[in-house]
Amino acid sequence: MSLELLLNDYRLTTAEILYHMPDHPGLLQTYVWQDYDRAPRYPVLCQFLDFWIRELDGPLHSVKVAGQKLIVPPETRVADALLTLH
Repeated sequence: MSLELLLNDYRLTTAEILYHMPDHPGLLQTYVWQDYDRAPRYPVLCQFLDFWIRELDGPLHSVKVAGQKLIVPPETRVADALLTLH
C-alpha cells in the first residue's frame, strides 16, 4: 500500500458477506472480504460485489462493512498519578 493512497483516505476495509448457497437456498454461507478501499462509497468493494452478482451463483443476502483508517493522529493520554520509587 503506497503512502499516497493512505493519505487519500484509503483504509483497510473488511466486509462480511452473507449469501444463499446455490444448492441449498435456505442455508446462508459467510464470506469475508478484505482490501484497501475508500470510504464512504467503497468503490473497490462495489466492484467486487458487481462481479459477484454477475458471475457467481450464490445470491447475496447481506453485507456488513467495517473500515479502519491506517493513518490517524497520535492519541494523547494524561497520567493520573506520578509515583517515585527510591
